[in-house]
Amino acid sequence: MELVDLQDNFDKTAFNHLRVPQSHPTLMSQAQLPTTGALTGVLEALAFFRDPSFAQQRFQTHGDVFETCLLGQRIVFVQGDQPTADLLAQSACLEGWWPESVRLLLGSRSLANRNGDGHKARRRVVGQLFSSAALRRYTPEISVLVQKLVDELLNSTSPQPLSPLLRRFAFSVIANVVLGLDDRNRDELFADFEIWTKALFSIPNSIPGTPFTRAMNARRRLLTRLKQVLSTDSLSKGGLDLIRGGVDETGISLDDDDLAEQLLLLLFAGYETTASSLSCLFRALLMNPKVNTWLLSELSSHSEQAEREQSLPRLNATVLEVMRLNPPVGGFFRRTKTSVMLAGFEVPADRVIQVVLTPSLPSDDSDFSDFRPQRHLDGSFDQTLLPFGGGERVCLGKALADLEIRLMALGVLKSIELQLHPIQDLSLQQIPSPTPRDGLVVTAKKITVG
Repeated sequence: MELVDLQDNFDKTAFNHLRVPQSHPTLMSQAQLPTTGALTGVLEALAFFRDPSFAQQRFQTHGDVFETCLLGQRIVFVQGDQPTADLLAQSACLEGWWPESVRLLLGSRSLANRNGDGHKARRRVVGQLFSSAALRRYTPEISVLVQKLVDELLNSTSPQPLSPLLRRFAFSVIANVVLGLDDRNRDELFADFEIWTKALFSIPNSIPGTPFTRAMNARRRLLTRLKQVLSTDSLSKGGLDLIRGGVDETGISLDDDDLAEQLLLLLFAGYETTASSLSCLFRALLMNPKVNTWLLSELSSHSEQAEREQSLPRLNATVLEVMRLNPPVGGFFRRTKTSVMLAGFEVPADRVIQVVLTPSLPSDDSDFSDFRPQRHLDGSFDQTLLPFGGGERVCLGKALADLEIRLMALGVLKSIELQLHPIQDLSLQQIPSPTPRDGLVVTAKKITVG
């Protein structure tokens, strides 16, 4: 199934082992929804922004479904296979929702802020940029960008922070390869995009000089540049020709103002998640040399046919394990239009739900926090992973991210040996996506065969 088909479906087979509600929620047995007891939500909001373990601490106390209040907004946090399967099975009772800062920075036309037919129509248009045919078109140019990064690392005479290089690579893919921009326009776009990204989850304060105000100014410049790209006579480069002629839910062609906001979302969907996944992948391998050796033994013997057919089980398992521990999308939001049942608890209408995409802690958690890709090959891990979100709003950039991660892993790990610089902070900052705090500083040397 191509990504453009995902607007109306989710992979129900992933949850076949679970009970999924088939009838109206009010007809099912109900239990009282656990709550933190917060009323105004001021203290809860302070804890939410300051404490990365906010949700996990409350899951341990209240279970996999609980309600709290953040600055007057009633919000239900959920985790685990059963509540998530229940939620996705009742999509007709739900609509998309984002915090105010995200809604304003994306714009009212953005498909992320649309629901119903308007969302489906725009997702269908933008999804063409991530179809299987489009990915085949992009692959040769992405491979060239991988080789450029390898050469840059080898030519460096001092330790280099790898994460910024991976971020630049991921942005080059979306800007140069997908949008067809030249390097000058890409660099101008990148500077403003970094400002915009850092304020996505922030307090929407319009005071001059605040991160949100700077991001709104950057947004205006970004949209101006994107509309200039759309107005050029030649769209032969990149994949923009694939979305020309796209129509809205009434059959009317999308104008450049509308398309520009979709492309702004596209930049985020096709860049931030990929950059985070790549940084976390190399961080995990550098911190776990035995796993790196185990993976290299597969990559060094793989054939071109295996690469084309994606039959590299150890690489696939390694990427899955990275996604398990550090999903690039930490969660997703929905709002209930009518009441829904989640794991036996009734969630009333007009509640915001945040799905936290971390696996539930099993009773036998002896190696649950360890980086062990083999668990995805030996049958010892049976939970469902949704690292790019789920349902009709699954991350648009998922297919492109999969391709980039695969090409980068093959290109780097088979060509150069990376080593961590000894003095650095390897912990992850979580917003907007997991990234090593000190940039993952490395040295590189060429792998010699024989």
